[in-house]
Amino acid sequence: MYSEKVLEHFSNPRNIGEIKNADGVGEVGNPVCGDMMSFYIKVEDGKISDIKYKTFGCVAAIAVSSMVSELAMGKSLEEAKTITKQSVAESLNGLPKEKLHCSNLGADALAKAIADFENRDLTNPSALL
Repeated sequence: MYSEKVLEHFSNPRNIGEIKNADGVGEVGNPVCGDMMSFYIKVEDGKISDIKYKTFGCVAAIAVSSMVSELAMGKSLEEAKTITKQSVAESLNGLPKEKLHCSNLGADALAKAIADFENRDLTNPSALL
């Protein structure tokens, strides 16, 4: 049912945790299945220098969170914005059809964290110096 890559990310998830004083936070959830994800990013020189997440959910949700964190680490914000549900699922060598919504959550949580950072940055006068 799950690819070896999904099972590897589920068994050995990368970048779990929370970043105190994160530059951006994105939270999403799917009340139908109960999956919840929170992503935390630190940004330096326009690149994601650190990324962590907390996920409550199924095997696919945890694997997706782990993969999204790996795909985004070290990327520019513009590059990270190109991470899509399709690219996440492909990076995991596929997900069962009934679990594809989990890849949406990961990409959406990352996008929200980036948007949160950008909104904070725009409202911070010292960031414009």
